[in-house]
Amino acid sequence: MSGTTGGRIVVTGATGNVGTSVVRLLAEDPEVASVLGLARRLPDRAPPRTEWASVDLAAEHDDLAGHFAGADAVIHLAWAFQPTHDPATTWRTNVLGSLRVFEAAASAGVTALVHASSVGAYSPGPKDHAVDESWPTHGWPDAAYCREKAYLERVLDTYEHDHPGMRVVRMRPAFLFKRESASEQRRIFAGRFLPGPMARPDLLPVLPDVPGLRVQVLHTDDAAHAYRLAVRSANARGPFNLATEPPVDAGTLAAMTGGRPVRLPRAAARTAMAAAWGLRLLPASPHLFDAVLRLPLLDCTRAREELGWRSERTAPQVLEEFLEGLRRGAGAETAPLRGRRAS
Repeated sequence: MSGTTGGRIVVTGATGNVGTSVVRLLAEDPEVASVLGLARRLPDRAPPRTEWASVDLAAEHDDLAGHFAGADAVIHLAWAFQPTHDPATTWRTNVLGSLRVFEAAASAGVTALVHASSVGAYSPGPKDHAVDESWPTHGWPDAAYCREKAYLERVLDTYEHDHPGMRVVRMRPAFLFKRESASEQRRIFAGRFLPGPMARPDLLPVLPDVPGLRVQVLHTDDAAHAYRLAVRSANARGPFNLATEPPVDAGTLAAMTGGRPVRLPRAAARTAMAAAWGLRLLPASPHLFDAVLRLPLLDCTRAREELGWRSERTAPQVLEEFLEGLRRGAGAETAPLRGRRAS
């Protein structure tokens, strides 16, 4: 691979939303010699020059260093969003599992580690202008997802210092969507609280406009392109924000669907979510909702200038594709992305 650390790439979480896009792009790249996709449940098919291996990051006995042997780069994407009622379980997979990945990469002599951080790692920030990668990454401590992402940022601060010969890249994308992820994300975040067929414009005449509910999105394939660029660039180090324009709020959705934004107080929205979550009707926790209201907007100048990356799809295009996927119960041929129409 010209100007890179080599051509054998290992991807954890290879069958999920981001993993499937990353594996596909790497498999299509003639300068990538081979790809090893790691996941708990393996698909029946593999792209060209791609192999699969079963790994559970929560299992201490799995030999990660053995899988990483001979790899030029590890792209660490594996992450568990559920169960939100049991944060100790997600901590074991997301934090302790990530520590095992980091340690194994160093033990195997891997020269590049690309870690999937998130906008969720950032401390509360502005909604009226974007921040760069220097914004603090202390997360929102009440939300397990943010707490875990922020903790791993601190781990990598020390890790980079202790392993100066390794390129460590931290991707901090906005919320990632594609058509094939629709069924998985409905199950993870909405459950049956939002049946797929309800995502029709004619059934959404009113859209709740909650103060602070202004976020950024990105197509998963655009994010995967940034991961590929980070692997191929011998100079890529440190954090990179990834998002597309424009930011999304009730007005954006209203313009897409023809619905009418109606102001809804934060307290009312949060109370409804907390009640549904407490009754286990809604998988997404109200603590994550609290965090979303506080997330900053992202300035992606560094990714454009240093990686040569740009998003190809606008936010409305991303959401239109995702909503169409919801309506059709879209998915892919991996266990996490399995399609399922919800009625």
